[in-house]
Amino acid sequence: MRLNRRRAALAAGVVAALAAIGLPTGVAQAATTTAYQAENATITNGAVESNHAGYTGTGFVNYDNATGSSVQWSVTAAATGSATLSIKFANGAVTNRPMDIAVNGTTVASGVAFNGTGAWTTWQETSLTATLNAGANTVRATATTAGGGPNVDKLTVVEGGTTGPSMAVAPYEYFGWGNPQSPTSVMSATGIKFFTLAFMLSDGGCNPLWDGSRPLTGGDDQAKINAIRGAGGDVIVSFGGWSGNKLGEKCSSASALASAYQKVINAYGLKAIDIDIEATEFSNATVRQRVISALKTIKTNNPGIKTFVTFGTTPTGPDSDGVDLINKGAAAGLSNDGWTIMPFDFGGHSGTMGAASVSAANGLKNAVKNAYGYSDAVAYTRIGISSMNGVTDESDETVTLADFQTILAYAQQHHLARLTFWSVNRDRACGSGSDADSCSGVPQAAYAYTKIFVQYTG
Repeated sequence: MRLNRRRAALAAGVVAALAAIGLPTGVAQAATTTAYQAENATITNGAVESNHAGYTGTGFVNYDNATGSSVQWSVTAAATGSATLSIKFANGAVTNRPMDIAVNGTTVASGVAFNGTGAWTTWQETSLTATLNAGANTVRATATTAGGGPNVDKLTVVEGGTTGPSMAVAPYEYFGWGNPQSPTSVMSATGIKFFTLAFMLSDGGCNPLWDGSRPLTGGDDQAKINAIRGAGGDVIVSFGGWSGNKLGEKCSSASALASAYQKVINAYGLKAIDIDIEATEFSNATVRQRVISALKTIKTNNPGIKTFVTFGTTPTGPDSDGVDLINKGAAAGLSNDGWTIMPFDFGGHSGTMGAASVSAANGLKNAVKNAYGYSDAVAYTRIGISSMNGVTDESDETVTLADFQTILAYAQQHHLARLTFWSVNRDRACGSGSDADSCSGVPQAAYAYTKIFVQYTG
């Protein structure tokens, strides 16, 4: 998104074959959730306490202020495969208390952030994905600094569960300027649970910061993420956008770029990321390949994480750069969860913006189908639409509430991987002196656009 208005029943054998190559099976599988209390685990340099409210079970573990203090759980898995590991913690200190997470003796995530939660009675969860073996496993969380770890209440393990696309609806919100709405207020008003937070950029080198200038952790952005999660929601972090220094360009290699992405994933225990590839990051073939290769590394190192790649389009589908990006993904074996187009700022179109969005999405489906050899049905589940609410940068473009209904119906018909828009900031009528990044430019009730897309369930 431009930082103006634009930024601004299958047989079991078939199911197994599809899963083996990373394709959706179309069969819902029930998730199994098991909680393991920290006070019942093996504790090294720590103590079981119960002096801070909000814990479950009979207490929690207070890590000693020492590097290497740890909690190790014995975990039983029903089958070999990917699982979500969520650690409930509290950190009343201001500073991050990072930990390494190991499964069966092998570190699967280094330096995972356990940032301040505001109080020792304020509990949150940090999640990651890892592969468990059928039967007995160990999961260990080890403090990596002299401050030790946070207070830890429990480990929750979720196995299986393919009931639909996670975070399918996560509208963009941008905290960089103006008067952005409180995300928890948006949640209360609309029922939305997830947000795509923009944008993670380069600090001038290969180091990620919010907008290239605000701190990765410990600032207002993190406070808002903590609030979203505290209210039962979660976030996708978006890298890129139209303006500013892009990590894809500033990181000189795919491995360095993957490390930059991983730093953010670890900082927030992310389950999904979005690469909003635009401008010179999108138009450069070398950078497009670097982004694809970095995402392949991220997929390998973070089993279960969802990746979305978002880019511009013509009214009939991706342009040559967009097709090349998808082809590069297929050639690399990248099992991307959602190739997502932004169907606006066309520079000319016919018909309604809803109809143009559908036409562009059909072109995207065909490009993904041709690159990966998917069926039509599968290709639809690997694409997404990232629209814009209201007036765009083009004088002949207004995305109306009726257009959003058209796009919603299309997503529901074809079970798209992602349905989002730019942006929550703009989902309100304009007042005197309102900036175009802070309102839609059309008469509307507050959050009218969000309330349409929130109906999508995958």
